[in-house]
Amino acid sequence: MNIGQSAPTFTAPDRAGKNMSLEDFKSQWLVLYFYPKDNTPGCTTEAIEFTSKLPDFQALNTQVVGISPDSIASHGKFIDKQKLGIILLSDPEHQIAEDYGVWQLKKFMGKEYMGIIRSTFLIDPIGNVAHVWSNVKVKNHVDSVLDRVRSLVNP
Repeated sequence: MNIGQSAPTFTAPDRAGKNMSLEDFKSQWLVLYFYPKDNTPGCTTEAIEFTSKLPDFQALNTQVVGISPDSIASHGKFIDKQKLGIILLSDPEHQIAEDYGVWQLKKFMGKEYMGIIRSTFLIDPIGNVAHVWSNVKVKNHVDSVLDRVRSLVNP
């Protein structure tokens, strides 16, 4: 995925089963982040940090959306348990993850399997990719994303 190219379109259900698409976020910035699994340590930390900074993102006309292969029921429990304010979308067939190039071969303890490579995409108000973070490490990631949004929205 290259800076300046059109972001792949998507449609996926939120926790209530309501389909949301890239079009729903036109005219605002979108932080679209992919994470492996609800209620795991790194994913929980990332979601909580995005939620804590959500007012800062919203002040910059920016929405935050997380996508994982988890079910809408799992997302609902995750949102309730962690008191998340961000939108989570369900991609159980990992089609969106594939379209964004984040469904890849992973290795853990000598085993290989397909899964989400933690990644974040910043999409501008007209639907183009403005920045990409690949193989994200959770520590300080949300602040890095917020700093990048600030630099683009208020140059």
